Amino acid sequence: MSSHRLHPDASIERLQARMPGTLPGWFGVTVTALDAGRLDAKITIRPEMLAPNGFLHAASVIALADTAAGFATIAHLPVGADSFTTIELKSNFLGTQTEGEITCVATAAHTGRNTQVWDAEVIGSTGRTLALFRCTQMILWPKAA
Repeated sequence: MSSHRLHPDASIERLQARMPGTLPGWFGVTVTALDAGRLDAKITIRPEMLAPNGFLHAASVIALADTAAGFATIAHLPVGADSFTTIELKSNFLGTQTEGEITCVATAAHTGRNTQVWDAEVIGSTGRTLALFRCTQMILWPKAA
């Protein structure tokens, strides 16, 4: 059993409703699964997501991984917390893809009261790992009156 707890209001539908008019919405990020300690998401590659060299731009991969980690954080916020902000992220790129879908699986390494750490693996349509990502989030609490 996971010690990572979903927020009582967490749902794929609520996360997807946050997308329109945002960078993740422009990228077409779709949350495909949500469970305690895990969130899965995907994007479909479009030509404008490629770098001038014809390969998938690193920023496109990071947009997917960072959105998955961020939405996972939202879904796992402690009750009473306002939001979060990213305080560190790191990516290792291992491969590329130029068309089709790429998916991301974000898993919780730590879901504490003040910080969360998420590991994300971006996977190409052939099952090959394209990138490994780690993101540290600071939990934001209401300011004292």
